[in-house]
Formats: sequence, C-alpha cells, structure tokens
Amino acid sequence: MKNTLIKISVGLLLISCGTPNASKDIATNSPIVTAIDLTQTTDDKVPVTIDPGRFTQDTVKYYLPRVVQGTYAVSDFGKFVDDFKAFDYAGNEMNIEKLDTNTWLIANAKQLDKIRYKVNDTYDIENKDGETPFSPSGTNIEPENYVLNLHGFIGYFDVLKNNQYALNVKAPTTMKRTSALQNTGSETSKDGSVTTDKYFASRYFEITDNPMMYGNLDVEEFQVGDIKIVLSVYSPNKVHTAAKIKETVFKMMKGQKAYMGDINSTPRYDIYLYLASGTEDSPSGFGALEHHTSTVVVLPEQIPEDRLASAMIDVVSHEFFHIVTPLSVHSEDVHYFDYNTPTFSKHLWMYEGVTEYFATLFQVNQGLIEEDEFYQKIMSKILNAGGYDDTMSFTTMSENILDEPYASNYVNVYEKGALIGMCIDILMREESNGNRGILSLMKELSLKYGKNKPFEDDKIIEEITKMTYPTVGKFIQTHVVGKTPINYDEFFNKVGIVTKSEKIQTNYIQNAGELIVAGDQDKGTIFFTDLVLENSFWKENGVLPNDNIVEINGTKLNVQNANQVLGATFQWQEGDDIEVKLDRAGEEVVIKTKVVKSYTKGKKLTSKDDSSKSQLDLRTAWLKG
Repeated sequence: MKNTLIKISVGLLLISCGTPNASKDIATNSPIVTAIDLTQTTDDKVPVTIDPGRFTQDTVKYYLPRVVQGTYAVSDFGKFVDDFKAFDYAGNEMNIEKLDTNTWLIANAKQLDKIRYKVNDTYDIENKDGETPFSPSGTNIEPENYVLNLHGFIGYFDVLKNNQYALNVKAPTTMKRTSALQNTGSETSKDGSVTTDKYFASRYFEITDNPMMYGNLDVEEFQVGDIKIVLSVYSPNKVHTAAKIKETVFKMMKGQKAYMGDINSTPRYDIYLYLASGTEDSPSGFGALEHHTSTVVVLPEQIPEDRLASAMIDVVSHEFFHIVTPLSVHSEDVHYFDYNTPTFSKHLWMYEGVTEYFATLFQVNQGLIEEDEFYQKIMSKILNAGGYDDTMSFTTMSENILDEPYASNYVNVYEKGALIGMCIDILMREESNGNRGILSLMKELSLKYGKNKPFEDDKIIEEITKMTYPTVGKFIQTHVVGKTPINYDEFFNKVGIVTKSEKIQTNYIQNAGELIVAGDQDKGTIFFTDLVLENSFWKENGVLPNDNIVEINGTKLNVQNANQVLGATFQWQEGDDIEVKLDRAGEEVVIKTKVVKSYTKGKKLTSKDDSSKSQLDLRTAWLKG
C-alpha cells in the first residue's frame, strides 16, 4: 500500500487465506455462487446474493473482512452491509444472529439456500462517518462508476475458506468493465440492454485479490515486454485521459522490468485509476493498494498533468515492486492471513520499506531522474521520518501495527523503512566490492522461498545475516529490531555525498517536507504553526503562528476537507491570484496576492567535491549497479 497526503505519500499483500485443511464433508464441493447486480442499485446500494451449496452441519458463520491485506488498519466492511437476510430452500426467511460488525451466525444451516444483502459504498461517506477504509481499498457505487474491491461485497463462510467461487456481475451492456479475474463467459439479455459477466476464483483469496471497475471508463491496453498492461481511468470531468497517462506508465514499467532483471513477473497487470473530483462526497485517501497482479489508485482529479505523472511513477511503481515482496518473499502471518483476527509479521521494514526503496532507486538507476533529484527524495524521507518516533523498534511496531502507539507511526514504513533498505544496500555494495545489493538479496530469498513457501517470522533476520554479511545482521539488530536511531551521514560518507544546509524551494503547506499547518480536532479548525515564519511566501504576506485558516479561494476549510483543500495548493502556479481568509484571535485578516515561489531553510544532499575513487566507485555501484 502506498498512502499519501497529496505529496503522494502506502498494498494488497499477496497471500492465501485460511487454514489449509478444511473438511470436505461440510458442504458440497461445488463453487460458492455469488452475484452482484449493478442494474438494481438504489440509494448507492448494490444487492448481493450468496449461494454456498448445501451444508451438512447445523451452524455456520458468514464474515465480511475486518482487515484486508496490505492496509494494516481496521476496515470493518461488515458495517457497510444492510438488510442481511437468509432464505431456506422453500424461500422462507430464516433466523440469523449478528454476532458483531462483520459476523453473522446462521443456525439450521442444513436448510440454508441463499443469503441476500445490500452493500453501501465507502467513498460517499469518507468525510462524514468517522473511520472508513483507505480509499484504494474502498468501494464506489455511482451510475457513472463502480469501484468493485470485491472484499467489500463478498464474504466467506468459516467452514468454506478454501472453496471455489463463481461470481456473476450483472451490469448495463453499455458499461465498460475491466478485471483480471478469470472470465468464463458472458450472457446478454434478449433486448441487449443487460450483460452478465461470469468470473471464476479458485479460493476466497482470489476474490479479494482481483478488483474490478465498471462504468464510464477510459481504457488503454499495451505491452511492456511480455506483460500486458490494462490501464483503466475514471476522470469524472474528463480532465485526464488514459492515452496521456499511458506514456508515463509505459516508460516507468519498462524501467522497472529492466531493473528487476530475471525476477519473474506476471503476464498481465491491471492499473485502476480513480480520479477524485474534490466534491464533498468524493474520496480523499489518496494513494494506492497493491494486489497480486493489479493496483487500485486514488488521486485528486485537479492534480496538474506533470504532478500526476510524477505521482503515478512514485505510487504505481511501489505497488508493482510488491511482486518481489511480499508476493515472492513473505512470512506465515502473510501466507495464512486471517481477515477478521489477523496477526502481523515483524517485517514491514521489508514488505513496505524495501519496496518503497526500490520504487525510489530504480528511477535514478534507469535514468528516469537525475542524481540530484534522487538525493532530494532521500532527504525528504529523512525529514519526514523525523516526524515519527525514531527510537521505536520497527519489528515491534510491525507486529503490533493495529495498536497505539504503533498505528500512528505506520506511515514511517515508507520513510525510515525505505532508508533502512538504502543502508542495507550500501552495506552490501561495500562488502561485495559493488557486486551485491539488496535487490540481489531479495532475488536470493525469492529463489529460496517463493510465493507458495512462507518463511518463519522469527528466523528471517538470522537467515539474511547468513546470506549476506555480519555488518548487515548487526545493522538490522541495532536499528530495526533495536531502538538506536540511524546516523545517515555515516552511510552517505561511504558513497561520497554530504548533507548541507541552505535555502531551498518548498511548497505552501510544508517546509522541506515538514507541515506548517495543524488541526484542532475539538474546534474543527486548521491553523498555521510557528514554522510558518520560516516559509517565505506566507511570511512576506504577514501570516503569523496560530492564525486560523478560514477560507482558501472561496472554499471554507475544516479538518474534514483539509486534505482536499490544502492539497489544491500544490496546483498553484506563479502569477495565480489567490485569496485567503484568516482568523487572528477573532479578527478577520484577508490576504489577496499573486503566487510566487516559496523558500525555506533546509538540508540538501550533494556530492563531495573531494570524493575518493573508492567512494565514487561505491556510489556508481549503488546507483547504477
């Protein structure tokens, strides 16, 4: 998962689910027949029918996921289910008991024929109803667009976790539809107005692992080497097109394949891009969530074309690199994931951190960005990591990621987690005279394990140490398992780069990656912090610490819409007219001005003028090896 605050800062873990030996005599072995009827949508609710076959036991439980792979947060998809009913073979409604948010108990299960319920979408209520699923894992139900993350529609029976699924999706024939789930055919009504698409999944994991998108889509299909890429874009106001985005994706994925070399990939990869319009009922959890052979991306529609291209490279490349880990390298917690009572691996530093590092390094490795821009990205991660607890054990945080204080430090897996990957990479390059790095380590782990063989969580660090060098093992024990902060200058010195303080360009809500605004949850307001005095644009316009931001360009600002409204500042261009209303201790202050570049004091990574040959050689191996 790639999670972002407009800067585009967070995937589905690739797993099998449940226990491996479900009894075969609990129900018939025929597939669980499921149906989603988009032609009967009312009040943004879609009817779902589940036909499990005949049970041979008296009581069963039906679940919607509490947690889905890769989100590391509670989603509670059961709370979006309404009008849950069970029917016997005579068509009579049966008694059911709702045990908790996500669980229904059905007694007299031998008589159960079908379950029917309605599913409400999550996008409409993201900013209205407390905690909701991360947007790329959520659902959208609108006449123009359906985001079908199937874990939000289809659940599983406690005794049928490994059964096959047959899925029928009924929709108007005119709707475009894309899905990587195996399509077994389709049927069209006599009048041609409705088409039912038939899909097959060998187990529940494949249901959760294959999102779909239906509606008014813009679709481009193209080849990158031996991979077929299907890019599906929904831009409600037609601001962006799949054809333009295709160019960025092609160049990016070509570079990724070249960087990964002989790591096995997939014959098809789907990218579902939902561009949020910015209205009150549109999603605001920008980022992406990876699946086995696809990713769902949610970004703001108003984002400029160049920033969209940059965001797609950062976000989608991260999700694609999950092909390495956790698809090919993962623990038993991942492999046997429990959607309602999950346990978590200790190694988010590898699943998300190393993946994020690959998504950053490959860009300079393949010439998509220059070295200076790569250094800027690394420095940004160092500054962003400074906002989290630098003495927190990463393995402890990972294992307890749903609980505080660990949950609020989760995003650091994309900042410090990536820097951990960088340090291991530099150590391995140094120890091997430039011949081995963290990518080669992941290849070796992939060969040893692979997607069908999980590693033991408590033993992987010992194995990595044996496969690499004592210095790598010591680093992991000290800075990943242990609580000692990393001295990054020590690693930068190895490759002949240094940190310098100087005036640097920044944006209008951050100083070199550090937010200059904060929220008052009790009052629902957003205000400038003391850091605003170090932001040249706002300082020159007389803004003071503790000024509440009331309105930006005619849109009132509050904690609910802050991500969208403040995110719009990234679109500001030099010369644009803006108007900002502030509340300064009860007095209204209005700023009317034109946008100019903003600067702050910051740190910058740069090459040493007197780098030695050994430093230069190691740097070349690190960046281009």
